[in-house]
Amino acid sequence: MFAEKTKVAAETVVVLGASPKPERYSFKAVKLLTDCGHKVLPVNPYHPEVAGIACVAGVDQLQDKVDTVSVYVRADLLGKDVAKIIALAPRRVIFNPGTESGEMVEVFSAAGIATEEACTLVLLTTGQF
Repeated sequence: MFAEKTKVAAETVVVLGASPKPERYSFKAVKLLTDCGHKVLPVNPYHPEVAGIACVAGVDQLQDKVDTVSVYVRADLLGKDVAKIIALAPRRVIFNPGTESGEMVEVFSAAGIATEEACTLVLLTTGQF
């Protein structure tokens, strides 16, 4: 289904809005990130696990150092987590298609966090992650 995976330095990646439904892109991202050797922290308050990985109910429960946050929730749902994400101090936040928000980009940029409007799956399969 995906092109050959490119090995990159392992990161700790939060998948915000991870879904247990295999047809969802957030599920596919959890799987591909894991397959590529990244440590994945799926966040979803409604499901105990995604792709065999235990979910964290909320961003405020994350304890790990986070490199990347991959967003799969709408901007209006992301708003409640912005301060918590900034507190995690990730290197970057990826806004996957359908989650783009100029306002959120400005907030994260002002906090010194890089942002990208891109598809995590495409970044992984093209060696750009």
